[in-house]
Amino acid sequence: MTKAKAGTFLEVSWEICNKVGGIWTVITSKAGQMKKYYKDRYICIGPYFAEKVIGSFEENPAPKECREFCKELEKQGIILHFGKWLIKGEPRAILIDFANFRFKTDDIKKELWESFKIDSLRSNYVEYNEPIVWSYAVGIVIQKLYDTFDHKIVAQFHEWLAGPGLLYIKKNNIDVATVFTTHATVMGRALASAGIDLFSKPEKDKYKVQLIDIDKESYNYNTEAKHLLEKKAAENSDIFTTVSEVTGLEARYILRREPDIILPNGLDNNKFPTFEEASIEHRTHRNHIREFVMYYFFPYYQFDIKNTLFFFLAGRYEFKNKGIDIFIKSLAELNNKMKKEKSKKTVVAFIWVPTAIRGIKLDILENRTLFKDLKDGLQEESDEIDRNILYTMASKKKLNKENIFPKNFMDETKKRLMKFKKKGKPPLMTHDLQQYGDMVTDLLIETGLDNKKDDKVKIIFYPIYLTGADGLLDLTYYESMQGGHLGVFPSFYEPWGYTPLEAAALGVSSVTTDLAGFGKFILSKKKKKYPGIFVLERMNKEDKEIIGNLTDFMYKFTQFTRHDRVKNKIEAKKLAEKADWKKLSVNYIKAHNKAVQKRYKNKENSKNK
Repeated sequence: MTKAKAGTFLEVSWEICNKVGGIWTVITSKAGQMKKYYKDRYICIGPYFAEKVIGSFEENPAPKECREFCKELEKQGIILHFGKWLIKGEPRAILIDFANFRFKTDDIKKELWESFKIDSLRSNYVEYNEPIVWSYAVGIVIQKLYDTFDHKIVAQFHEWLAGPGLLYIKKNNIDVATVFTTHATVMGRALASAGIDLFSKPEKDKYKVQLIDIDKESYNYNTEAKHLLEKKAAENSDIFTTVSEVTGLEARYILRREPDIILPNGLDNNKFPTFEEASIEHRTHRNHIREFVMYYFFPYYQFDIKNTLFFFLAGRYEFKNKGIDIFIKSLAELNNKMKKEKSKKTVVAFIWVPTAIRGIKLDILENRTLFKDLKDGLQEESDEIDRNILYTMASKKKLNKENIFPKNFMDETKKRLMKFKKKGKPPLMTHDLQQYGDMVTDLLIETGLDNKKDDKVKIIFYPIYLTGADGLLDLTYYESMQGGHLGVFPSFYEPWGYTPLEAAALGVSSVTTDLAGFGKFILSKKKKKYPGIFVLERMNKEDKEIIGNLTDFMYKFTQFTRHDRVKNKIEAKKLAEKADWKKLSVNYIKAHNKAVQKRYKNKENSKNK
């Protein structure tokens, strides 16, 4: 095992004990491995929000060696909370309450401008101000820890939100090795959201991103403060890292620095089911989804539920970046192809993308109630029906409804079925949205995906978070994926892309792209007959070609036998194991060691012990 050269590792992120997005997943899933390298010298530093730490942070008294400087900092408005983060490995954590330090906001901005030319004149909003005040306080705290400890320290800062802490260390020449990690560049995301293909080649030897004056363009997107902070943090760190080759290429042109090392994101596969467990859970959750699909569609018309595949896309509502547009257009072509060939299969495609809603559609609630009534009626008579089947079979009589179902049951069931029946078409979405003109529903209607009876591809836009208690599916995010057959994530901009990796860890086949960090990671692995995770080429490709290729693959998937699907599930699970933190965490140690070597080179003092 590679040995860590630093005595203490400080991991700095706005998402320590403060779940916001993907960085929380990165840090929490690898914390156990970091503890193996650094033991109790692995310390996480994050913000203190009283309402968010409940159940996730166990506070302890400040260590004796820190109590004196804690009192000093409190006078400045910086209050420290020491304890442990209640995740796997239970790492030590220092959470900073910066509420009484906010008065320094303008002074911090002024210093960042004078020392690093970070223009934050137009950034007078909470989303920017809160993190920079907190992070600047982090820099002060690290200085105190440096003065207290007698060994080498490496501090890793995640994203622009932690940038001021790193720049404080740089400006004050504090002898702490620094690593800066960008998970997605500010301007990369902004430009991609505007539909700009960063890696298209309008000129033979140049990417589109090379032809843009990024610093100047950041003002057009009102992101100059974040962008310049991110750029200066990358520039002034001892070691600069990104989470993927794709983001590394992006950083090269947007931040003007190539990463010193790539830190691919991983998972703790111990938290995921074995393949045998996943197979059982797939059947359980698939059957649950089948029931939901039956009461969603069957009041209007019926299809063979046992010959139906469940495809899904899940993620943030980033219409272009997440490839939602490509998914819908490809589904429309798939629908036309399956209709033309009179396929006996049906595809139900879920779009699990949260947005603002008013509530569940009343028709669906009514359908659910009537379906439950049908199901309860059957369960009440199940013992009698079982006995009738057994007696009929034992008597060698012909099985028919007259000698299986009690007459009163048949009469009641007919009444229930009449109530269950509806005219018209099933809705496209489960909930009424707060606003009209929704991009997802507009494109569905435009492409003819409106849940007609003869459509082979049915759509369910599910615009809420999958909590496991939403009143409809009542499945968690992972359970919903486990019940599906294929996850489709045709991302246009995806620095890493955890969703296909999570799907693989759950034993579910998926599609990613070569514009996603994880997609590039998978491409480096040996291709097999059953790849498990399919990589769609999007780099330097026109939408028409991309849509055609995705359509062809989804059609091919509908032709797979059950044996083919199982083989792909097995391979997906194997690929997920290649992205386990047990294998990938060493990259963090390599980055730390490079930073230590660079920072402490040719220095002979007590910190080098």
